[in-house]
Amino acid sequence: MDFSEINARGLVLLGCGKMGSAMLAGWLSGGLAPGSVTVMDPAPSEWVRGTGVATNAPLPEAPAVVIIAVKPQMIGEALPAIRALGNGSTLFISVAAGTPIARFEELLGAQSPVIRAMPNTPAAVGRGITALIGNAQVDEAGLALGEGLLAAVGQTVRIEDEAQMDAVTAVSGSGPAYVFHLIEAMAAAGEAEGLSPDLALTLARATVAGAGALAETAGESPAQLRINVTSPKGTTEAALGVLMDGGRGFPPLLREAVAAAARRSRELGA
Repeated sequence: MDFSEINARGLVLLGCGKMGSAMLAGWLSGGLAPGSVTVMDPAPSEWVRGTGVATNAPLPEAPAVVIIAVKPQMIGEALPAIRALGNGSTLFISVAAGTPIARFEELLGAQSPVIRAMPNTPAAVGRGITALIGNAQVDEAGLALGEGLLAAVGQTVRIEDEAQMDAVTAVSGSGPAYVFHLIEAMAAAGEAEGLSPDLALTLARATVAGAGALAETAGESPAQLRINVTSPKGTTEAALGVLMDGGRGFPPLLREAVAAAARRSRELGA
């Protein structure tokens, strides 16, 4: 992306843990000037200090963007440091899970352009996906800028209604944990069939990673890919008879799990 405006006006990164560091690494490798970045974090890592960005320094007068990457429970404590930048031309982008746009408008001013974004943990390896939506103060150029910055850690999608963010959280935000647990369960099942723990984990991890890459790059739907690997009366069909059972298989279990996550997301954002 074109970082010229940000390089000229500056970017403030409020919070630089795993997600903030992943984004910063992507921006710097993409051409963002280290001297244009101010990181505000109580304990910046050695890596952050070694990038050449300013840490806990006076803020630019009117930076192009402020990225809010603190934990949701720290919002009330952290935002006073940037409150003076509100109600102006600075674009605020929040990746704090469960914190609605109205909360930022309350703390920063109703005229502040705010984008709420929900990335997920594969962003740490540049393979995340981030859903985003802006308030009424964010124009198309602001949304495009937000997408460009968040694309540093993976794909981006726009949603039409902030209420959809609870479902996004339940599917993609929490979703990596579901997949990690699938790997755990597959490995444990392999052990139960006589494989060594190391071999079972290696097979499960590589299988899930490979299948995910195929699902993302193939021109066929996941349903068709499943059909392609399922021979009539074969081993896969035997397994799918259990996993696709309408009463106790994946479909009802995942519906229940995603509904529980979405429900909890709504509770946290209330």
